[in-house]
Parts: sequence; C-alpha cells; structure tokens
Amino acid sequence: MTDTASTGAVVLVGCGRLGSAILEGWLATGTVAPADLIILTPSEKPAAEAARARGARVNPDAAALAGARALVLAVKPAYWREALGPLLTAVPSDTPIVSVMAGVRVEDIAAVSGRPVVRVMPTTAVAQARGVAALWSADTEARQIGRRLFDAIADVVDLDSEGLMDAATAVAGSAPAFVYAFGQALARAGERQGLPAEAAQRLARGALRSAGAGAETGAPLADLVARIASPGGTTRAGLDAMETAGDLDRAAEAAVEAAVERARAIRG
Repeated sequence: MTDTASTGAVVLVGCGRLGSAILEGWLATGTVAPADLIILTPSEKPAAEAARARGARVNPDAAALAGARALVLAVKPAYWREALGPLLTAVPSDTPIVSVMAGVRVEDIAAVSGRPVVRVMPTTAVAQARGVAALWSADTEARQIGRRLFDAIADVVDLDSEGLMDAATAVAGSAPAFVYAFGQALARAGERQGLPAEAAQRLARGALRSAGAGAETGAPLADLVARIASPGGTTRAGLDAMETAGDLDRAAEAAVEAAVERARAIRG
C-alpha cells in the first residue's frame, strides 16, 4: 500500500477475476509495491506473472508469510476455509484479514482465524482504478487497512453494519453486469428498429461510456437524468414509457433481491 515500508508484505490469496483486478489496480497505482506483494494461486495467472516480473513473490515458501501485515482473501466463497486454514500458522497472529468474498460473514472468518477482519466488496473496475467498494469492519485497525488498500483504486463506501453488505454487493458489485445487460437489450431493440447489429452494439457501448462519464461528475442521479431528458423530447418519451410500464423498477428490484438471496444462500 502507499508508504508500504512500515506495513510489511501484503498477501493476496486467490488470483481469479476479482483478485487479478485488485492486483492490476495496485500495481497501476503503486498502492502496493511489487516487492511487498506475495501472491498465492493454485494455477498460473497472467496478472500474477506480470506482478512476478516486477518483483512480486508468487507461491513462496511459508516462511515468507511471517512478515505479512495484511492478508487479502480473494478465493471462491465455497473454498475459503481450506484456503485460509493452512496459512494461519505462518501468518502473524495480529495480521488483519481483508475479505473480498461475497456472502461470507466477518464473524465466521474471525472464528476460524482468530484475527481482525474487514470485508470489502469491490467492483472489477478496480483494475483501472475506477472501481467502487463497500467496506465494513468492527475493528478500527482492520478498517484502516482495508481503506488504505482500496482508496486509490475505488470509491470506498463505509457501511454502518455488516447486514448492509449483501445489498451493497448487489447494487455495486453485481450491478455493472446488470447495466451491461441493459446495454445489450438496448442494442437488440435498436436492431429491431433497423440498425445493423454492429452499429447497434457500438452505439450501446458508447451510451454506457457516456453514462459513466456523467456518473463520475458526482452529480445526483436524478440530475443526470434531467440533464438529458428535456420535456417533450425523445428521451423523456422513452423514460415515460418505462415508468408507465413499471418495467425498469421491477427489473432492478428483482435483480437486487435475487443477488441478495444468493449471497445469503452462499453463506448458508
């Protein structure tokens, strides 16, 4: 993390899609110096190899973990116990654990590890340092560690309770896929109005980029809508059609509810 000299090594356990995105963001922003990175992955991953080329250690001996000052758990939720268990004798007893796993509660990780835990749920746009991340921990130090690791690569949103994490995951972590799916639907609708498939795809992707640029201004979402939807215009007509049918609210509510329920099912 920035000013890592006093913090020791950061151990990243798991280098799948999210783990790789986090790793890419750290290296791009200098949040964690390559020499301070330890990456544990059961299979070769391009992001891990790129980090190795810059000085990171990939799957070193257990003795290397003795200097760990943060352990980021980025494995699939179903396998976290078997991934974490063998590391506990090698990692210092006061090393905070940063979990980026959906559905796994802090108390469960703390019970197994005996260490302070912070949950962070980032989007994969952390790879480009443009992510958003929900964060919660009851431990002040763990919360600070989590924030230092993600501040440079995400807009970090502190939550008041862990009970809000599933909803935050659905609204932010899962939502980019929902937005892309809506973009796909728009492209298909454009095709039905006569647009060639390639043109419809490019236009829909461009619309998503434009929407993202507006969102980055920090203006309220209602204001962003109003800036485009002038009274009596084509955009207002489309919005009125969606609002009259209620389809947009129903789709969003169904998607968020399903994601929350799935997170709870993973937790068991």
